[in-house]
Amino acid sequence: MELTQARDIVYQAGLDLAGEGLVARTWGNISLRLDSRSFLITPSGRRYETLKPSELVVVTIEDLSHEGSIKPSSEKGMHAEIYALRPDINAVVHTHQRQASTVAAARKEVTGLSEAHARLLGESVRCAAYALPGTKKLVKAAGAALDGERKAALLANHGAVCVGGTMEEAFRVAQALEGACESFIAEAFARRYGTRAHTMEEMHACYLKTLP
Repeated sequence: MELTQARDIVYQAGLDLAGEGLVARTWGNISLRLDSRSFLITPSGRRYETLKPSELVVVTIEDLSHEGSIKPSSEKGMHAEIYALRPDINAVVHTHQRQASTVAAARKEVTGLSEAHARLLGESVRCAAYALPGTKKLVKAAGAALDGERKAALLANHGAVCVGGTMEEAFRVAQALEGACESFIAEAFARRYGTRAHTMEEMHACYLKTLP
């Protein structure tokens, strides 16, 4: 993909994800494959609302070297691993979206997906084993959780990663994952208490106690 076009796509994705509440402040990171050797990723510690397309960083998949003086996201290794393992994937979004992050904190696999969610996400959404952010352990865990044709994975205590053949697909996956996790939490609450929660706050407050 031509670099200027790629910069515009990643820049707009950051604004769209922030607008949907799927990322906030400087959390999360977004990337787009440029070719078989490299990808474009958001820089470390920059807010999506003030980020400039020129500040996005080109990173080499094989050795994680990068162009220019701006430091790329500390999760660049996770993105590189996904691109190396999945030639069908051209966009990767790491989010801290609320519902998915709640399930990730419980380290549960999301099951019982609706037909609509399953079409985008697959039969279930795995939760990658816990690892510290930016580590090789997290890189390998995320890659393993996204094997086959899976498009989303939870990262234990660390949000989620959503992927797609295009940035538009990765964005739809993130939206679908949030809906699937909200339904999963609601079902867990109902099983425990025999009723539905009145508010999301009530549901989140009880969630970690509801799952076996």
